[in-house]
Amino acid sequence: MKEKQIGSSYGRQSFLQGAIILTIGMVIVKLVGALFKVPLKYIIGEYGMGLFNVAYNFYGPIFSLATAGFPIAIARLVSHNYSLGRFNDVKSIKRISVPIFTAIGIFGTTLMMLTAPVYCINVIKNENALMPMLALGPAILFSCLAAIYRGYYEGLKDMYPTAVSQVVEAIIKLAAGLSLALGILTYCEREYSANSTVFGVTMTSADNAAFATFSYAAAGAILGVTLGSVFSFLYLFIRYKRRGDGITVKMYRGAPRPRSDKVSAKLLVITAIPIAIGSITTNIAGLIDTTFLQSRVLSIIESSPNILIDMYSGMIPQIYFDNVSTIPNFLYGCYTLSLTIYMLVPSLTQAFGISALPSVTEAWVRGDKAEIKYSIEAVIRITALVCFPAGLGISALSKPISSLLYGDDISTPIVSNALFILGFASVAAALNTPISSMLQAVGRIDLPVKMLFAAMIIKIGVNYYLCGIPKINIMGAGVGTLLCYLFLVIGEVILLCRVTKIKIDLISTFLKPLISALFSVIAAYEVFNLADNFLVDKRLTLLIQIIISMFFAAVTYVSFLLIFKAIDKKDVLMLPMGQKIAKTLEKYGWI
Repeated sequence: MKEKQIGSSYGRQSFLQGAIILTIGMVIVKLVGALFKVPLKYIIGEYGMGLFNVAYNFYGPIFSLATAGFPIAIARLVSHNYSLGRFNDVKSIKRISVPIFTAIGIFGTTLMMLTAPVYCINVIKNENALMPMLALGPAILFSCLAAIYRGYYEGLKDMYPTAVSQVVEAIIKLAAGLSLALGILTYCEREYSANSTVFGVTMTSADNAAFATFSYAAAGAILGVTLGSVFSFLYLFIRYKRRGDGITVKMYRGAPRPRSDKVSAKLLVITAIPIAIGSITTNIAGLIDTTFLQSRVLSIIESSPNILIDMYSGMIPQIYFDNVSTIPNFLYGCYTLSLTIYMLVPSLTQAFGISALPSVTEAWVRGDKAEIKYSIEAVIRITALVCFPAGLGISALSKPISSLLYGDDISTPIVSNALFILGFASVAAALNTPISSMLQAVGRIDLPVKMLFAAMIIKIGVNYYLCGIPKINIMGAGVGTLLCYLFLVIGEVILLCRVTKIKIDLISTFLKPLISALFSVIAAYEVFNLADNFLVDKRLTLLIQIIISMFFAAVTYVSFLLIFKAIDKKDVLMLPMGQKIAKTLEKYGWI
């Protein structure tokens, strides 16, 4: 019997609708994340943030090994089978993923618990990072379990469960993480004041007590992250049990018999392994930063300490100069504060990659070349429309953004200098995710992996060389990130065109959004500086300056997009009330 192709069903959204849902969820997550990380910095300081992010970056590759490939593989196989009406295979994929994910989650958690002491003691030589790393281990198991349901619903083009579960995770992380960090910090300070001990261990000096306290407080914050993953999984599990997935008994009965569980499991693993390797490689980028930033800066301190000390004079508190071995972790903590802002842009466009995968997969299954071309161009164009102004704007306003979020601390200039470079890198990183997803959607799951390996070699080489130059030090990591993702974007666009045999309209997808974004960023920068003549430079007025700058930037950006006719009518029609908006834009000749 010929397999028929199915249209939309309950809960299924178009690419742009799904992207909007995920983006709204991501915006909420990032706002909650800012409410988490900004106060956390004041609770545990730059040193504690360094420990917090050491744990995260070590967790990243193991988390990817355990989870990253499978949710994408589930989404692709579910979308593929749903498009062909093979609903029994859709259900089979969901069923067999449960024992596989559970076993992998247990393995990932165990692996992190066993390797964390070796990494802390022998590699980065920072025992204070151990407690935060151990507190994060169980998150791998529960994230694995949550990933089953996220990938399944994403393949069905229903993005609500993923978005809501991410918000639940962020809120729990905020409430539990800050409460635990502050509670532990207060407890340790009182204990040391009364007994000269921290959790029963006698401290030889106030400085040692402070570093140990920051370690335990960072572990408390990390434990909030773990609890967030637990509640995220519970939400998805309960939702699936109560509401199902929209596939009816009639649809199952009319569908072909499912493949055997063995065949389905083999397909899932074969699809997942290259994706997982690619995701591991991406997360290794963070581990590369963690390792090289600290080890190379430590080598600078050992060989040319005066250059580094003179460069950061007045920017690093005296307690770190009194304990020079802690300076690498302090500088890494500053760098991670800039990374928090940098990640906003790629995390927003990650939604486009998730939503693009089932949409491009369905177009590829149908074999409609015109639909494939439009789908690919729409994904790239919409991603560019978002990431160009956002990333370039971060670079242009890196100083005021850093001051707004992290105050007038003496170390804020270190954060803003790193953020200036990372703002440009965020544009390339944001474009990369959807392009990689589309290569996976058309069946070439191997190509993003190969490209990532090459990109990581570039990043390792650049980081090792530049981070070891005293005058550059931590800024070298930002340059490495920028070159890494530029290579990826250019290479993957070329490969995508070759695989699909289509020619992308570079002017409409890249050039028009880029020029419009450049004009908007210039407007933001000039308006911000102009506002200095009228407003007193305090935290509230700084916020007003940034808001005014963003308003003028947005008006400028939209104006130039309309002048250049950079918005496609089909994209507009996918929006809520798209018909009315399209008619209005057509009336004035803007699309």
